[in-house]
Amino acid sequence: MSRVWSCNEWDPLEEVIVGNPLQARFPTPDLSSQLAEFPDRSLAEIPRGPFPNKIIEETEEDLNKFVQVLTDLGVTVRRPQTWPHEAGFSTIHWESQGYYNYCPRDIMMVIGDQIIETPNVIRSRAQEAFSYRKLLMEYMESGARWYSAPKPMLLDTLFQGVDLTRPTPRNDEPAFDAANVLRLGQDLIYLVSATGNELGGRWLQTILGDKFRVHFLKDVYYGSHIDSTLVALRPGLLLCNPSRINNDTLPKVLKQWKVIYSPPMENTGRYDADYLSKCIGSDWIDMNAFSVNPNLVVVDSDQTALMRLLEKEGLDVIPLKFRHSKMMGGGPHCTTLDIRRAGTLQRYFD
Repeated sequence: MSRVWSCNEWDPLEEVIVGNPLQARFPTPDLSSQLAEFPDRSLAEIPRGPFPNKIIEETEEDLNKFVQVLTDLGVTVRRPQTWPHEAGFSTIHWESQGYYNYCPRDIMMVIGDQIIETPNVIRSRAQEAFSYRKLLMEYMESGARWYSAPKPMLLDTLFQGVDLTRPTPRNDEPAFDAANVLRLGQDLIYLVSATGNELGGRWLQTILGDKFRVHFLKDVYYGSHIDSTLVALRPGLLLCNPSRINNDTLPKVLKQWKVIYSPPMENTGRYDADYLSKCIGSDWIDMNAFSVNPNLVVVDSDQTALMRLLEKEGLDVIPLKFRHSKMMGGGPHCTTLDIRRAGTLQRYFD
């Protein structure tokens, strides 16, 4: 039987990949990284080079504690290989260096027994999945279906002529990060943003077929991924970002569930100034919760008001430190890729 099986964000977790921050560096300054992460800066103003050693070391300490907590709960935890992100690579159209392996959620998605490598928007991520290759081979040999979206060319024209106050790659080819997608059984919510064009969602619908429904979420947040906007905690319960979602912007299908709104984020002043942009640097990154099962959720330990809100809904909370979630661009949900959850594929919406 395939070791890969995950249909939603909340079923009991059995196996997970947790990211690796070692050798992390800023994405190469080019039109793709400007659009996706720094639309408020010129190319010359985008930071470059390796992340500071202190940031990487403290991030790995935090992730190791996360791994230990999951292991103690009986979850099998896997980690990607450390990759030489400083090495250059190219196509006939552009050259780049790597980024990091901190956020496996961004580059692959699991839908049932399928692992899909997504056509990521940032050029520096074009080879990122290679550090997961040994794991992917294991999963394929266990019976998983593993395939990749069409590799995007990521030409300059994909990013040119775009309104950088509402940044979205042009629909020249499918381009999206896996973290633009929220999995709710046979229904998926797809965020159109700087890291996902509408054509990417249409490709996903085509490849998944009529058994699944892809619902588009538009004009609510252009910065990056969906998991600082919507968090599915369990069947019937959604956590929403009040700065982006209200009754008018909430997708119609989600109005069948109870919606709770996150309190403001706390202790946002701890973040490093080097990576402040209005996209990946959003203060709402700490809303990025990760469900171990329908009754247990991992939350950034600075978010005491959020933890109280979740406890009022009957959830148990595991508080953990993610000291550099803003600079690294990911909290508990971003830094994980759930490979296997107990449960079945269901439709939760009419």
